Amino acid sequence: MIEDIKKTLWATADKLRANMDAAEYKHIVLGLIFVKYISDTFQTRRAELMRKFADSRDDYYLEDADQELIDAELEDRDYYKEVNVFWVPEAARWETLRARAKQADIGKRIDDALSLIETENPKLKGILDKRYARVQLPDGKLGELVDLVSQIGFGESGNAEDRAKNNARDLLGQVYEYFLGQFASAEGKRGGQFYTPASIVKTLVAVLAPHHGQVYDPCCGSGGMFVQSEKFIEAHGGKLGDVSIYGQEANPTTWRLAAMNLAIRGIDFNLGKEPADSFVRDQHPDLRADFVLANPPFNISDWWHGSLEGDPRWVYGTPPQGNANYAWLQHMLYHLKPTGRAGIVLANGSMSSSQNSEGDIRRAMVEADKVEVMIALPGQLFFNTQIPACLWFLVKEKRTRQGEVLFIDARKLGSMISRVQCEFTDDVIERIAETVEAWRNSSSPFVSNAADLSGLKPSPEGEGWVRGKQNKEEDLFKSPHPNLLPEGEGAPAIKSTVLPHTGKGAIFYADIPGYCRSVTLAEIAEHGHVLTPGRYVGAEAVEDNDEAFADKMQKLTETLGEQMAKGAELDALIRQKLGGLGYEF
Repeated sequence: MIEDIKKTLWATADKLRANMDAAEYKHIVLGLIFVKYISDTFQTRRAELMRKFADSRDDYYLEDADQELIDAELEDRDYYKEVNVFWVPEAARWETLRARAKQADIGKRIDDALSLIETENPKLKGILDKRYARVQLPDGKLGELVDLVSQIGFGESGNAEDRAKNNARDLLGQVYEYFLGQFASAEGKRGGQFYTPASIVKTLVAVLAPHHGQVYDPCCGSGGMFVQSEKFIEAHGGKLGDVSIYGQEANPTTWRLAAMNLAIRGIDFNLGKEPADSFVRDQHPDLRADFVLANPPFNISDWWHGSLEGDPRWVYGTPPQGNANYAWLQHMLYHLKPTGRAGIVLANGSMSSSQNSEGDIRRAMVEADKVEVMIALPGQLFFNTQIPACLWFLVKEKRTRQGEVLFIDARKLGSMISRVQCEFTDDVIERIAETVEAWRNSSSPFVSNAADLSGLKPSPEGEGWVRGKQNKEEDLFKSPHPNLLPEGEGAPAIKSTVLPHTGKGAIFYADIPGYCRSVTLAEIAEHGHVLTPGRYVGAEAVEDNDEAFADKMQKLTETLGEQMAKGAELDALIRQKLGGLGYEF
């Protein structure tokens, strides 16, 4: 149902766009969705308060209150602030705007409403984009757009106000995210400046598992990393607010998009006092975060400023002035607390480049054991570039797997969702995340073969290995993925782990040719500190059915002969048909 709603809304909104550029139009549409959301949640809280005031069993009950007193109480801002709901003045409420949607001055009325909302809610100051009076849409189209956004409702009705509020938040949040993605696709190259495709964000979040503490993104775009972090926490039994959000974004309009994206979901945030360059005007200089997630612009060349010479962030060497990749990596390491981890999307060239000082910086980072995991990505994941990309995972201080780096080659794991767009499925993301978690949580460094894991035996279902009864309820240690412990003698080097979040048993990590391999720093040094996964994981094992080569070749040539004979028949038939029409050749 929600998918149909999103697609219908997008199709209608895109039609109303007429000839307006998508880069301009997205601010018009997303701004209206935001106003609709804060107005809806305000009205929901207002209705909830009215019910509470009249309920003698409720702490908010107003005994013998007349309508005048109730109306006065409903205007008390504290009732709304205490549940993180924005105060919306009457002139800015959605129904007021909708009633005037067909009037010629609807653009000015929306701008005035946004100004009122900013005045009443200092957290939104300077965030709302007041451009509606100047919008270049054909007559009546803006009013039609207001009517369209009015269709985005609560999802389900009923007396459960809190459920309705959550449905409203979820629905509007999904519509907002869907529209962000569609606008990014419509804008093509420029779209990637504010939107990281969802499957990449999910992969970063799944591997980092930001379940608590401070989450930081120094180039946060429209805030997708933060939204996905909150979703991860809620999916794993946490609650909104278990993490503190810190971000920075240089582009003023994108900074506003991020603030609205977070506010529409009730996520508290600190994006700095203003949009600003993270290198020159760091808005969070004293922040040391638990997690850093970022997709910085690739290979940016005009980032340097003279004030950055000798900056304390350049612990492993001064980055070259013509490329910011290693400036981003060091900026993020600098902002980690001792137990912190970072996940960063960068161009593939960052893994092997030796231009200027990049090779030296990478060597220093590897030797200091700051690199934890490297993942090679498929092509065509991004809207804005065909440059191949990778994921870097860094640690401030490595607690486990010291002296090792895990390499994962995921280049063949993408699924095409359109002619030009690829993504990771949820199953692939889960496989990658479980591979990393199994590797991280290994209780022993290396085990030579399966015999060293005493008590293990093949699972009766043939799905992995079991150690027998760990408790009264279940057999454990079944492996859900092929990169876990294999059957048979002479198993490759393997490591064992207990997954803390499952509460049941363990899975086992094993190097899988063509997919993953744990590599020592000494071996990485032998390869010139190049961090390209394909160099280390090797080729994928090819299944051999033990059929003799001569027999295989005989079958293949017979099949080829049959196909060639069929082709000759078809050629003759085509000639005959064309000859009958008077076309001889």
